[in-house]
Amino acid sequence: MRKAVLSAIALAAIAGGTAVAQQSGHAGHHPAAGMTMQATPANPYPPAEMRMHEKMMAAVGADATETWVRKMIEHHRGGIEMSQMVIRQTRDQKVRQMATKTVAMQQKEVAELNAWLRAHGKRAQ
Repeated sequence: MRKAVLSAIALAAIAGGTAVAQQSGHAGHHPAAGMTMQATPANPYPPAEMRMHEKMMAAVGADATETWVRKMIEHHRGGIEMSQMVIRQTRDQKVRQMATKTVAMQQKEVAELNAWLRAHGKRAQ
């Protein structure tokens, strides 16, 4: 009887987890423990991270090279957005300097990647 009860509990847990994963559109993928998709004062970044992730997943080119370029553009844009957030919120001057430098570097990367697209007859982003 004990085995039957434990088996029933295990099956219910598996079925429940699968249903939740399917409803969220991420069957088999569960956020790591402690991760939340909601912004908090200590972690305002999840909405920006989700936007970056969605744009990276949607970025596709005619071949693997172009796809990589397009995904990297979105990756760098995500870094810019998150860096701008910390610039607005931090009181730490060193972090502000690093984030400002990151914005400039990421903008340069986006420009270089877009230049590559244009040089290869592709639409820049």
